[in-house]
Amino acid sequence: QVQLVESGGGLVQAGGSLRLSCTASVSISVNAMAWYCQAPGKQRELVAFIFSGGNTNYADSAVKGRFTISRDKAKNTVYLQMNSLKPEDTTVYYCNTYPRGAMSWGQGTQVTVSS
Repeated sequence: QVQLVESGGGLVQAGGSLRLSCTASVSISVNAMAWYCQAPGKQRELVAFIFSGGNTNYADSAVKGRFTISRDKAKNTVYLQMNSLKPEDTTVYYCNTYPRGAMSWGQGTQVTVSS
């Protein structure tokens, strides 16, 4: 069974940075991958995605310019560099394929931004 393991979250002050990582147990080099977020009681939302060729897109203008998605195919890993963090970025972040989240969801990584 394919596993996705997210890491890198934590508690940070507003204006700080975090780098999230998501490592897959299988090769994801041909997959478009994405970061999603889900707040308690809300639906999971798309944050950013990256195609196999490296093209990227950001679902929300609020994160464009602050977040950067990237990938390392050799490590089966996708990253989300988060800069200039805001309290409203507080939530659990997950990675999965784009656009359908076809793999089993990992446990996510909690990001908490204090004001």
